[in-house]
Amino acid sequence: MTAPRAAAILAGGKGTRLAGVVDDRPKPLAEVAGRPFLEWLLLALRARGVRRAHLLGGHQGARLAAWAEEVGERLGLALSVTVEPRPLGTGGALRLALDALAGDPLLVLNGDSLCPLPLAALAERHRAAGATATLLAVRVPDAGRFGTLALDAGGRVREFREKDPAGGPGLVSGGVYLLARRLVEEIPAGRAVSLEREILPGLAARGELVALPVAGRLLDIGTPDSFREAETLLPELAAEAAGVQVPPVRADQAGG
Repeated sequence: MTAPRAAAILAGGKGTRLAGVVDDRPKPLAEVAGRPFLEWLLLALRARGVRRAHLLGGHQGARLAAWAEEVGERLGLALSVTVEPRPLGTGGALRLALDALAGDPLLVLNGDSLCPLPLAALAERHRAAGATATLLAVRVPDAGRFGTLALDAGGRVREFREKDPAGGPGLVSGGVYLLARRLVEEIPAGRAVSLEREILPGLAARGELVALPVAGRLLDIGTPDSFREAETLLPELAAEAAGVQVPPVRADQAGG
């Protein structure tokens, strides 16, 4: 099975813990290491063969749409946007945008995190397992602020475990998913639904959710500490995720 060439990116986050950084923009457009964080993610996807990305906007959606129109040609990607009229959750946002999403299965990514992206291997894992959904799983040294994954011997997700304040190493979702199109079609339209809290745990309980563990770092901008870490590590990690040298940002390209 070949790697997907289209992606849906959840980009409606408000970034309430990043006051002063994203007050005037959705969280994925926070500038990190000279570029909006979302641009780093799109560069990594482009290097993996993705040519079309549909952005799912919510908070400050008009800002997201204007940015996408401005940068798509420069990034070498066809960018489009759906903005939810009211908060619909990650699952509800996917359902709203379904007619604009290409492919089956659908490649879906969080717009505020980045990890290694072996998309061809993810697609093959999904096909071979006959899965309804497959996610990338990353082992992190401190899983204290994440919920962790418990896998069975065959690599299927048995359960999502609650955050453990004690921390320690653990396997966590990298925020990258392949979802059967019919799964999104079955999400009730017009109401808030959480992909992470409702849909995926339900699939795990039925043995229909598969994980592909990957080595490497998971970087996100969800907290002030992780945002500061991203400032230092993002160029290196983006290059690792893309498998190519990421071009330096020019002064006239900086900012959102």
